[in-house]
Amino acid sequence: MSKDWVQDVYSTIKKLDIQQVAYVPDAGHSQLITLCDADPDIHSVSLTTEEEGVAMLGGAWLGGHKAMMLIQSSGVGNCINMLALIQECRMPFLVIVTMRGEWGEFNPWQCPMGQSTQAALEGAGVFVVRADDPDDIPETVRASALLAFNSNRAVAVLIGQRVLGIKDFNK
Repeated sequence: MSKDWVQDVYSTIKKLDIQQVAYVPDAGHSQLITLCDADPDIHSVSLTTEEEGVAMLGGAWLGGHKAMMLIQSSGVGNCINMLALIQECRMPFLVIVTMRGEWGEFNPWQCPMGQSTQAALEGAGVFVVRADDPDDIPETVRASALLAFNSNRAVAVLIGQRVLGIKDFNK
């Protein structure tokens, strides 16, 4: 994974004054999580399950803070019912999703949710934007954040597995 896009996304988070980051630990987000955890101006919270993050982001907004969530595609299904809160209350929601079940996937259990992530999010009323080139990620995150926070909408950025590389635990 290129460190450049991670650092650029972190800089974008800071410029947008995102003060809370909820995440489920994930190798694809590990560098960004480390940066957020180390930042005294960002309250980062490791979640036990993704739907907790939906509630946390709603609570952050009610408390006057901008927040975002970092998850893997396999956790998107856990969020679907909770997204009703975001939709009905018109709260901004920004999530960056690292994809699995695509490019060179070794774990067949990742494939079903990987194939249905975008459709599941769109079916729940979430705007979905995909980034399959590392150079596109920072600007995609910035534009998606602006959409979420300026229009009180739910927006998901999907980062393709090809960007993150093939996981090979057989080495």
